[in-house]
Amino acid sequence: MLSSTAQRVLLKQANAKAFNSQTFRLLSSLTPPSKKKEDRREFHNTAVRKADASAETVAPSSVVDRFIVTAEVTVSKIFPAGFGWQTASIVAESSFGYAADSAAFALTTGVGDGLGVLAGHTLYYSLKKTVVDSSINIAAEFQTGILLGTAAFCSETAWQPIVDALQGANLSFSQVFAGTWVGCGLAFYGGLRAGRTILSGYLGHIPEPTYENSKTDASLSTVIGGATGFFVGTDAAYLPDQNFLIDIVGIPDGTPDLVGCAIAGSSTSLGFLTSQSGFNIIFPAGKCWND
Repeated sequence: MLSSTAQRVLLKQANAKAFNSQTFRLLSSLTPPSKKKEDRREFHNTAVRKADASAETVAPSSVVDRFIVTAEVTVSKIFPAGFGWQTASIVAESSFGYAADSAAFALTTGVGDGLGVLAGHTLYYSLKKTVVDSSINIAAEFQTGILLGTAAFCSETAWQPIVDALQGANLSFSQVFAGTWVGCGLAFYGGLRAGRTILSGYLGHIPEPTYENSKTDASLSTVIGGATGFFVGTDAAYLPDQNFLIDIVGIPDGTPDLVGCAIAGSSTSLGFLTSQSGFNIIFPAGKCWND
C-alpha cells in the first residue's frame, strides 16, 4: 500500500500528463499563424486569378452587348431625331415662314427632334415587345422616351443658334464641327439632368438625379454631341471645300424633302455610331452608359 503522500504525488503526475495531452491535441488542431497567412494569400491569389479569367471571358461579350445597344439606340432614337429635326425645319420655313436664324425656327426644330426621339423609342420597344420580349414595360419605355426627348429638345433647339454663331465668327468647318459637338452635348446633358429633376416627381419610371447616373448621363451626352457635330455636315453651303462629310451627308439645294430628311437622319446616325464605337472599345466594363 502506498502512503497517502505517495498517492497524492502520483495523482498530480497523472493530472499533469492529462493536461499536457489535451493541450497538445488542442494546439495541434490549430493552424500556425504563418500557415494562416499563406492560406489567406493563396485564397486571395486564387480569387484574383478567377476574376482575371472571368474578365477575359466577359469582356468580349460586354463589347458585343455594347454594340447591340448602340445599334438599337441608333435605329430607335438617333435616326428619328435627325429625321424629325429636318422635317420640322421644312415645316417651319415653308408652312410657318420662320427665318432659319429665328428663335421660333430653333424651337420648332427642337420640338421635331424631341418628338422624333419619343416616337421612335416608343414604337421600337412596342414592336420589340410584340416580336421578341413580352416582358417589356411599355409604360416605362414611354416615360424613358419622354426623358430622352426632353434632352433632345434642349440639344437640338440649341443646334441652329450654335451653328449660326460659330459660322458667323468665320470659323473653319472643323471648328464649327467641334464647337457644335461640345455645345449640343452640354445642352443634352443639361436637358437630361433637368428632366430627371422635374419629371422624376411625376413619372415613376424616371430615376431622380444621382451621382451615379450623372456619370452615365455625361458619357451619353458626349456621344450625342458627336451626332450633332456630324449633322453640321448636312450644310453643303458653308465652306464646302472643308466639309469632309459633304459627299456622305451633304444636303445641297434642290434635294427632295423626303430624301433630305433621310440624309439628316443618316448624318446623326453616322456621328453617333462613330463616337459611340470608340467608347464601346475604350471604356472599362461598367463605366459606359450602355453597360
